[in-house]
Amino acid sequence: MSGGKKRSPAIAAAIIFFGFTLLFLVMPSIVLWLAQFSPWLAAGFGILAVLSFFLIFWLRARHQRRGNR
Repeated sequence: MSGGKKRSPAIAAAIIFFGFTLLFLVMPSIVLWLAQFSPWLAAGFGILAVLSFFLIFWLRARHQRRGNR
């Protein structure tokens, strides 16, 4: 049972990583499409996409630290 416990964080990180890889692959198309409406909207989407990458790992680490107490 401890093997599954050790593998679970790695699997979760891999899923998050591949999800963001897909997001960053389509992000230029999304930003160009949003720029048709507003350059501020396109810039806001780009900033939120990049910040969300760090935010999700920060929240995950915070959750894991609480579980260890």
